[in-house]
Amino acid sequence: MRGLRLMMKEQTPLYIFVAVLFLVGVVFGALIVSALTLDQQQELGDYLGNFFVTVDQQGLPAAPDSYWEIAVLNLKWIGLVWILGLSVIGLPGILILDFLKGVLIGFTVGTLVSEYSWHGMLFALVSVAPHNLVLIPVLLVCSAAAIGFSLQMIRSRVLGQRRSPVSRPFAMYTMLSLGMAVLVLGVSGFEAWVTPSMMRWVTPMLVNNV
Repeated sequence: MRGLRLMMKEQTPLYIFVAVLFLVGVVFGALIVSALTLDQQQELGDYLGNFFVTVDQQGLPAAPDSYWEIAVLNLKWIGLVWILGLSVIGLPGILILDFLKGVLIGFTVGTLVSEYSWHGMLFALVSVAPHNLVLIPVLLVCSAAAIGFSLQMIRSRVLGQRRSPVSRPFAMYTMLSLGMAVLVLGVSGFEAWVTPSMMRWVTPMLVNNV
C-alpha cells in the first residue's frame, strides 16, 4: 500500500498532464457543437426530442438489465488503458483515449445546453455529471499509471538505462488498475439504479420544450 502511495505521488506531473489533456478534449467537444451545420443541429435535436419522449412515456431499461452493460462498457476503458500501458507503442493510444473521453463529455453537455438551455444543463447535471465525478478521476489515475509504467519500460528496455526488475512496478500498476476496476463496478451500480430515476425526474421539463 505504501508503494502504491509513493508511486502515485511520483506521478503527480502525469496526473496534471492527463487532466489538462482531458479538459482540452472537453473544450474541443463543446466547440464541435457550435461548428455543426443547421441540418446537423436539426437532426441532433430531433434525435434528442424522440429520446426524451420515449424516456418520458416508456421509461428506461430495468437496472438489472442495464447494470452489466454499463459496467462492461466502463471496464473496457480501464482494461484498454491497462493493456496500452504494457507496450511502448500504446502510449499515444492512452493520450487519445483521454482526449476522446473529454470530447464525448464536452459534446454531450454542449449539445444539451445548446438545444435546451438551462433545462439541458439540469439534465446534464443529473445524467452525465454524477457518475463521471468518479469515472473521470478513475480514468485519469489509470492513464497516469499506464503512462508512468510505459515510460519506465522505455527507459529500461529501449533507451538501455539501468535495467531494474519490472515485476514490482508491474504488480503495483496492476493492483492499482484492479482497484480502480472495483470502484468502477460500484459507480456502474449508481449509474444503473440511481441515474435513471433522476433522468425521469427531469425529462418532463425537456419534453415540454420538444
